[in-house]
Amino acid sequence: DNGDVALFFGLSGTGKTTLSADPNRKLIGDDEHGWSDNGVFNFEGGCYAKCINLSKENEPQIWNAIKFGTLVENVIYNENGEPDYSDGSLTENTRAGYPVEYIPNAELSGLGGQPKVVIFLTADAFGVMPPISKLTKEQAMYHFMAGYTSKLAGTERGITEPQATFSTCFGAPFMLYHPAVYAKLLGEKISKYNSSVYLINTGWSGGSYGVGERIKLRYTRAMVTAALEGKFDDIKFTPDPIFNVLVPESCPGVPKEVLNPKNTWKSPEEYDKAAVSLAKRFADNFKRFQNVPDDIVKAGPKSEK
Repeated sequence: DNGDVALFFGLSGTGKTTLSADPNRKLIGDDEHGWSDNGVFNFEGGCYAKCINLSKENEPQIWNAIKFGTLVENVIYNENGEPDYSDGSLTENTRAGYPVEYIPNAELSGLGGQPKVVIFLTADAFGVMPPISKLTKEQAMYHFMAGYTSKLAGTERGITEPQATFSTCFGAPFMLYHPAVYAKLLGEKISKYNSSVYLINTGWSGGSYGVGERIKLRYTRAMVTAALEGKFDDIKFTPDPIFNVLVPESCPGVPKEVLNPKNTWKSPEEYDKAAVSLAKRFADNFKRFQNVPDDIVKAGPKSEK
């Protein structure tokens, strides 16, 4: 209502649909947007939600949107004709497609103003990236070009456990120009509209996949809310020594120890080893980009500790 717009970037399985369905904010759309000099706009007209382990408690808006007129895919129904969202026996890639107006507070015009906050979403299966960090413009351009996340069992055919992947600009198959072109456009938008950029990790904490646990949704929601409401404006940030991003020392609704992933691991040495390994993956991936300004290259993770 007050023109306070937020824009999410992220690959499949990172939480775009879940986190954008916020009862306290209007939903412009959960995917397929443009960002112009007139603001953001949606050109999809609907939502496409993951259903595996869906619950009314955690995702009430999506739960209530699954009704007559919604198309469900790969969802198992029990003998009483009721959907069993915990059943992944055929695939964890269970989905529901519904019109955006099935979300009570949807912005049916599909239009919004200039985003004050931009959020990159990643699902780090190694459990080493901070759950939330603030990015400089150069860091935002770097991570936009990198497009890091983990392929998850519920989003990719043939994937049984998460695998690291880099998809340029969070959508490599759709990007025809050199990635630096899109990064430059993003940087110009960030500067022009003074947008704050955050990188939020919806993946693992306390260890890698199989050892740690997925970061609690209520913590992620609290971090997103804090970013959108400017709660970090008066909070001190500390540079992460490996990932080279700015980590807040506190966040309303989130235990302080969760914000530093190293604190959640039993072995700090094992954390450092895993974090440096992922940082090297970032560096190796970025070598394929030619003629990128040094200030962007240097904004990435440090592969040597």
